[in-house]
Amino acid sequence: MSRLFSPLPLRSLTLPNRIVVSPMCQYSAVEGRAQPWHAVHLGRLALGGAGLVLIEATGVEPAGRISPGCLGLYDDATEQALDEVLRTVRSVGGSAIGIQLGHAGRKASSARPWEGGGAQLAPDAGGWTTVAPSAVPMNDGDAPPHALARDELRALTARFVDAVLRADRLGLDAVEVHAAHGYLLHQFLSPIANRREDEYGGSLENRMRWPLEVIAAMRAAWPAHKPLGVRLSATDWLTHLPAAERFDLPDAIEFSRRCATLGADWIDASSGGISPQQKVKAGPGFQVPFAEAIRRETKLPVIAVGLITEPQQAEDIVASGQADMVALARAMLYDPHWPWHAAAALGASVEVPRQYWRSRPREHPQLFGLSAHL
Repeated sequence: MSRLFSPLPLRSLTLPNRIVVSPMCQYSAVEGRAQPWHAVHLGRLALGGAGLVLIEATGVEPAGRISPGCLGLYDDATEQALDEVLRTVRSVGGSAIGIQLGHAGRKASSARPWEGGGAQLAPDAGGWTTVAPSAVPMNDGDAPPHALARDELRALTARFVDAVLRADRLGLDAVEVHAAHGYLLHQFLSPIANRREDEYGGSLENRMRWPLEVIAAMRAAWPAHKPLGVRLSATDWLTHLPAAERFDLPDAIEFSRRCATLGADWIDASSGGISPQQKVKAGPGFQVPFAEAIRRETKLPVIAVGLITEPQQAEDIVASGQADMVALARAMLYDPHWPWHAAAALGASVEVPRQYWRSRPREHPQLFGLSAHL
């Protein structure tokens, strides 16, 4: 039996398989509001057979969006727009749906990829003043971000909680906290961006303090029967620096342990994003060892992500105990029916809308779990 296509319980939610669609920014929102594009995009992915689809990184306040085209969940208008999208998607069935909530911090106010990518937008070009743990810009030429004061941190924590409450009202099945890729929570974790001299900077204990406060508040606000996970960057990919000057795997393991004590239900182990000086050693499954180490040391369920593209590769990761789930992003954009093809390759079955039953290949009679001849 395929382990990739075995069920996985996460609190009251049971995933039918271990395939997760990673959050993928679409840069197609209008003032944070979801658009018809999102209904088509998410509907296509939800019908693809994955156990869980995670909605793209969604800002908890307008200034927390990565770009002017990014989703938000911070007021009634953004909540209503996403509600309309989800009503459409759910009306045709499909995967469980969660959302990734976060704040871009000093990486906010960026141009869309097709309009210049990470280039920071000036206020007169639709940009805004960014915030961060310290007034340290991401790139040469960026305006220094505003260093957040203690009272502003408390207000931002409340923003995360408000977004969680809105996510619950929307009936979403899961929440993932975005503490990776150089965005605000990762900025606090890494000494690359965090140069504070108060209780939120300096030692790892201090640098973890505010991210853990946010996660604790979100977990308390999110219903106890629903799962909440955390995506983190397991390394800054800055090994040329002394260990005390970067966030690396031992730090990620300790942070994951703290998340577990707060009631986190999984760790989504990604990497990088904090500095343009990073030197990433990429290749098929290059981040899987991070997931494996975190799983071994914390006993938490983990998601492996990053250049996982082949069914047998995904099966081996789960079957060997390196991870409990695998997340795919670009592979799903290229082939939204990747789970169908993976099930066929692994001799498993996957739930598919009856309108598509006729597409079952004759050489894979088990694929859609059907016994009738179609």
